[in-house]
Amino acid sequence: MQDELKLQYWEEFNQLMKRRLEELEELKKLGINPYPYEFPVNAYSVEILKNFRDEDPPMNVSIAGRIMSIRRMGKATFSHIQDSKGKIQVYFKKDVLNDKYDILKLLDIGDIIGVKGEVFRTKTGEITVKVEDYQVLAKAIRPLPVVKEKIDEHGNRIVYDPFTDKEMRYRQRYVDLIVNPDVRQVFIKRAKIISTIREILDSHGFIEVETPILQPIYGGATARPFITHHNVLDMDLYLRIADELYLKRLIVGGFDGVYEIGKDFRNEGMDRMHNPEFTMLELYVAYKDYNWMMEFTENLIYNVNLRVNGTAKVKFGDNEIDLTPPWKRVPMFELLKQYTGENLEGKSEEELRAIARQLNVDVSSKIGVGKIIDEIFSELVQPNLIQPTFVIDYPVEMSPLAKRHRNNPRLVERFEVIICGMEVCNAFSELNDPIEQRLRFEEQVKLRSQGDEEAMTIDEDFIRALEYGMPPTAGLGIGIDRLVMILTNQRTIRDVILFPHMRPEK
Repeated sequence: MQDELKLQYWEEFNQLMKRRLEELEELKKLGINPYPYEFPVNAYSVEILKNFRDEDPPMNVSIAGRIMSIRRMGKATFSHIQDSKGKIQVYFKKDVLNDKYDILKLLDIGDIIGVKGEVFRTKTGEITVKVEDYQVLAKAIRPLPVVKEKIDEHGNRIVYDPFTDKEMRYRQRYVDLIVNPDVRQVFIKRAKIISTIREILDSHGFIEVETPILQPIYGGATARPFITHHNVLDMDLYLRIADELYLKRLIVGGFDGVYEIGKDFRNEGMDRMHNPEFTMLELYVAYKDYNWMMEFTENLIYNVNLRVNGTAKVKFGDNEIDLTPPWKRVPMFELLKQYTGENLEGKSEEELRAIARQLNVDVSSKIGVGKIIDEIFSELVQPNLIQPTFVIDYPVEMSPLAKRHRNNPRLVERFEVIICGMEVCNAFSELNDPIEQRLRFEEQVKLRSQGDEEAMTIDEDFIRALEYGMPPTAGLGIGIDRLVMILTNQRTIRDVILFPHMRPEK
C-alpha cells in the first residue's frame, strides 16, 4: 500500500512538473522573458499593512514576491504574494489588465512576480494591492509543498499540512524558508544575536581579528581535526578546532583585548548539540582572570537577550530560563558529589574507572583521568543544570591550557556555563607559564600514545610565544549555535544552522 501511494505521489508530481514546463514554453512563445534582470521595488508587505490608512491619500506601490495562493474567479483573481518580510493580498482585474490578465493562467503557486498598483481595503476588510501592471520575474518549474493556513476569529494563524519533514527541511532549506516563515525569523534573530555581541564587545574596546582556519598544527581544544593537503607546499593542514592559540599570540604581541567570531571544525559525531562545522566566539582580555570573566559573561548574555528578545527570561521547551545576573557558581567536584554521591577529587585513574562502572557510565580504555571525570559529569550531572550555572574549578587533567587554581594546585581556574543541560561557554584564567605549558602538552602527547585521538599535540611556536611573556589573561569561548538555540527556543542545533551537514542524498 505504501509503495502504491509513493508511486501515485511521483506520478502526480511529474504531471505538475510537465505542466509547469509547458507553461514556461508558452510564456516564451508569447514573447515574455520568464527570467528578467530586475524589477523596481519601493515597498514591502509588512510596511504597507502597517502604514495603510483608509483616510490617507492613495498609496501607490511597487512590490515583488512569490505567489503563495491564487484564487481565479473569472474576470478577477486574488492572490497572496510573499516577500522577505511577510505576505500581502493582490487583486488582478480583467478590465484593468486587458490581454495581460489572460497570461495569469500560465502562473502558479511558487512563481515570483512584481506588481505595481494602488493599495485599498476590500469589502472583507483585507488590505490589498489592486494590480495596475505586473511582471513575471521567475517561473518556478518545481512545485512547492503547499502549506494551508487561515486566521481564526481571535486573529491566530492556524496552519494545516505544515512542511515538517526534518530530512527535507534541512536538506532543502530554501523550501523550508519559503513555506515556514517562522523558520526565517529564527535566522533573522540569529543574525541580530551575533551583531549585538559584536556591538557590545566593540563598545568595550576589544578588537575583532581573523586568525588562520587552515593550520599546520591544530590546538586549543581536545578534538579530532579534519585534514587536507596543500599541493604547492606539499604538506598536510588541519581545519582549526579552536582559535585559542593564535588569539593568545596576539595578547603576547601587545593587544589588550581581541575576539573572533568564526567557524571551527571538529571531526566528531553529530547529534542535537553537535555539528562538525560550528560558530564560536573566542575572547581574550589581558590583565584579567576567570572571576572577572564570569561577571563579564553573565552580563554579556543577559544584555544580548535583553536587546534581542526584550526580556530577561526565555522559554526553552518546558522551562523558563532567567538570565538575570548573578548566576549560580558551583565547583565541579561539589556538583559531582551532589549528583553521584561520590567524591571524585584526587582519585586515581583506576579508582575513577571503578566508580564509572559502578555508576553505569561507559568510558573508553584509551582515555585518562580528565576525560573519565568529564564523561561522568556529562552523563550524570550536566542534564540536571537547567538555570544558568557557572561550573567552576576543574581538575588539572581536564584543562591543559588553564592556569592552576591559586588556592588548590590540583585544580585549574576554569568555568563552563551550563544552561538547559548544554555547555554554552568555556573559559580560563589562561596558563601563561611556558615551562608548565610544555609539561601539560607533553602529558597530552602521552595520552595520544595511549590511543586518545582527541588529545593535543605540542605547538612549539605557541610555547615560543609564551617564552616572550604573556600577561595574565582571561579567555572565553561561547558556542554561538547553542546560545542561539536557547535564545530562540530551538531544541536541536540543526534548527539554528542554515545548512547543517547531512548524509549524502540517496
